[in-house]
Amino acid sequence: MSQAVAQVVAALAFAGLAAVLAARLGLGLGREIVVAAARATAQLAVVGGLIAAVFRVPELAVAFVALMVLAAAITAGGRLRTIAGSRRLAAAAIAGPALAATGLLLAVGAFEAAPRAIVPTAGILIGGAMAATTLTGRRLLEGLRDEQDVIETRLALGDDVRTALRPTIRTAMVTGLVPAIDQTRSVGLVTLPGTFVGLVLGGASPATAARVQLVVLLALLAVELLAALVISEAIRRRVTAPGERVVVPPAG
Repeated sequence: MSQAVAQVVAALAFAGLAAVLAARLGLGLGREIVVAAARATAQLAVVGGLIAAVFRVPELAVAFVALMVLAAAITAGGRLRTIAGSRRLAAAAIAGPALAATGLLLAVGAFEAAPRAIVPTAGILIGGAMAATTLTGRRLLEGLRDEQDVIETRLALGDDVRTALRPTIRTAMVTGLVPAIDQTRSVGLVTLPGTFVGLVLGGASPATAARVQLVVLLALLAVELLAALVISEAIRRRVTAPGERVVVPPAG
């Protein structure tokens, strides 16, 4: 068996194991895991060809990054669909911080202004922003429903909507940022992130790989914080009704 075939078989076996365990435990995620694995397989096969084309034609890099933002917004927005215009809100929360950070890193010379550096860097930051947007948004919507009585009490006592929702928003943002903070504090001890491993496998020295990884990791932390802040503010505006009232969206 060739290495390529062994890699694919091993990956599919892990996905199958996860799906079977989810089904046995009654998590209701078996089908979603299978669909996610199938999509990942198809998407990575296609992306491999697209990336090769982007590297040959630099002008395609902008279109490819835009496609990544669109896919991330659709994914995160789908998780927040009980909010009107959820995909547009997710796009703003993801694209703004991720693309601004990518531009800043290129402007200061942290990375070469070439598709081979732009696309992976933007992809990492977009992915992190998507995760923070989804986690923060979902936790905020759950908090609005779980704490509806408490929020109404605060409003009745004279708080404005921003003040009444502040504890709920703070909790949601903390939840959304926990994975990024844990990843940052445990890097090198618990995990070796993909950027570091990829650079080392590509022939870079461990010191160079560590420097690049540090830049990406800390940029990612800031991007995820900004994404969580943007989606929280967007949701707060969406649920605020005239007369300092809060309209809690139904469960999705």
